[in-house]
Amino acid sequence: MAASWFTFSPDSLVERHRRQGKLRYVQLFNLIWAVWIFGDLLFQRTVSVSWIVATAISFPIFMVLYFLAYVRPLRHIGWYALVMVLLGLVTMNWNSSGGCCYVIFACAYLAFSARTRRSIAYMFVAVVVFVIEAFLLNWPMPVMITMSLVALSVGMGNVMYRVNAEKDAELKLSHEEVRRLAAMAERERIGRDLHDLLGHTLSLIALKLELSRRLFDRDGEAARREMEEAEQVTRHALAEVRAAVTGIRATGLAAELASAKLLLNASLVHFEYESDVPALPARVEAGLALVLREAVTNIHRHATANRAEAKIEWGDDELRFCIADDGKGGATVEGNGMCGMRERVRAMSGTLVVESARGQGTRIRVSIPLTVADRLAAPAPSALPDEKRLAS
Repeated sequence: MAASWFTFSPDSLVERHRRQGKLRYVQLFNLIWAVWIFGDLLFQRTVSVSWIVATAISFPIFMVLYFLAYVRPLRHIGWYALVMVLLGLVTMNWNSSGGCCYVIFACAYLAFSARTRRSIAYMFVAVVVFVIEAFLLNWPMPVMITMSLVALSVGMGNVMYRVNAEKDAELKLSHEEVRRLAAMAERERIGRDLHDLLGHTLSLIALKLELSRRLFDRDGEAARREMEEAEQVTRHALAEVRAAVTGIRATGLAAELASAKLLLNASLVHFEYESDVPALPARVEAGLALVLREAVTNIHRHATANRAEAKIEWGDDELRFCIADDGKGGATVEGNGMCGMRERVRAMSGTLVVESARGQGTRIRVSIPLTVADRLAAPAPSALPDEKRLAS
């Protein structure tokens, strides 16, 4: 039973930190502040026997409470903080720095003990009781004020951390809900499109095949014509299905740029891009959208950048696309993502150049030659504005 108390609970503070991407044992570094429990040794040349006894008894109790507050369910943390406050109040008479330290740690944990307002109220009550006892012990007023402000600052800092973490969790849930609803709407749209596309066609094919079966024995020529028409309808339907699937798989470049902006802004990366994206040939737009998606993913995961941008330029005989960031650079080894981008650009008969000097960010340049058919499928360069408006 004792061992179960020191196992990591799924709803403990340390597990919540781990789910947010923090290492499980990083919280142990907060123990560095426990050195102030022995602060009296720095300000007094000698300590009394009572100080040694009080510290020897209280410090192990504090360590147990510290560990339990992290590994036990979060709903119990208020009780550990309360015991820590009582431990500090009892210890203050013999070890003044230790008593202050225990109360400060307790305020840090009280920030997670209840709702925001109630947690703040608990912290103020703990600090008021601490001030009353310090006054009865004839502590200097500057010391009481300083220690009270430190305790409240630590507690309020954790309150703000908790509020921000809750907002981030709510934002993540809202994003997931939006994506789920968008996926559901897309599935419904695909279902309607396929029904409209195939419902009439399959009914027509079935009707013609049934008619050809009935005419097979009486009029072979008419049956053959019906079967040929059914074959033509089938081939036409197959072409329409392929076109529909291509449209479903392809992502518009404008939509991909907007999605990239959301992803990078959530990572605190300022992203600029051309809001007036020119109409591009379907094969080029789909390929560039996938290249952009992979490049933005690399910026989000590896670049450690503050700014990023994407530009499209239409030259005389080629299309130039550039994605750049001001991150750490040094991308000398190409992984699966970069290889995938090269394959997609190569499939469009284009070239991809990566400039990634260490400390100078990364710049990906894509050049795609344009054929006459591509130019007929998109507006002429002169029809495009000379300067693009940047969206930030």
